[in-house]
Amino acid sequence: MTHTTLMSTSDLAERLNHPELAVVDCRFMLDDVDWGRRSYAEGHIPNAVYAHIDADMSGAKTGTNGRHPLPDAAELRATFSRLGIDATMQVVTYDQDNGMFASRLWWLLRWMGHDAVAVLDGGLTQWMREGRPVSLDVVEREPRSFSGAPRDGMLVHAAEVEARLGDASFRLVDARAPERYRGEVEPLDKVAGHIPGAFNHFYKNNLGATGLFQSPAELRALLGVVVVGDSAKDVVGYCGSGVTACHNLLALEHAGLRGARLYAGSWSEWSSDPARPVEVG
Repeated sequence: MTHTTLMSTSDLAERLNHPELAVVDCRFMLDDVDWGRRSYAEGHIPNAVYAHIDADMSGAKTGTNGRHPLPDAAELRATFSRLGIDATMQVVTYDQDNGMFASRLWWLLRWMGHDAVAVLDGGLTQWMREGRPVSLDVVEREPRSFSGAPRDGMLVHAAEVEARLGDASFRLVDARAPERYRGEVEPLDKVAGHIPGAFNHFYKNNLGATGLFQSPAELRALLGVVVVGDSAKDVVGYCGSGVTACHNLLALEHAGLRGARLYAGSWSEWSSDPARPVEVG
């Protein structure tokens, strides 16, 4: 069975040694960029390789294209090949707990045409809570040939966002914490606030009290307020740098609300240009 949104820890445990399963550890901390690598060396899910948000899932920064710009297609093909991923593989990504970093790799693989990718629900925290095995072995998978290419219709650029400000059918959804959305605090970027007209759906609201994703029906009820009809094709997700927005896109997909796009530059790109409008409150 192909998993395209989430995989449970029990499902992963059953498939852990399958030759066509690639497990990728995406643990990361914004305030300690080497923490994920150190944590991987201290213990990870058996057979997992490590992928770094900055080195493997982001491109070169120019100062105006955001804190985590997308890599180009050739870079991603090389990265995925090195991680042992090709068209035959079921990929499972995980991070420390809620999926905020793992969902970035989930989105990148889908953007590059690979649908057989899922985020481990509950991450390493849930895996260890259940007493499942961890490994200290540094894994290097046998390279494979990843040949995917970017799909049309999954990305939005700043120019389109600017052109459609005030368009009620253009549903911007900000994944950041409410206080950042309102502009009361801004720990990472130079300007506080949000893109005018954007809704706020904090990505952590996709999770239940146990730290697992809410059910598709619950997510559909939560996210339905920003979706017109049964499709999310008019929804554009953004956040601070294009990472946690992917968590909302994952939640929409898991809820059966498909077609949402990503503004990858997000607030860090938008706010880098003083000519662009900003809204607070």
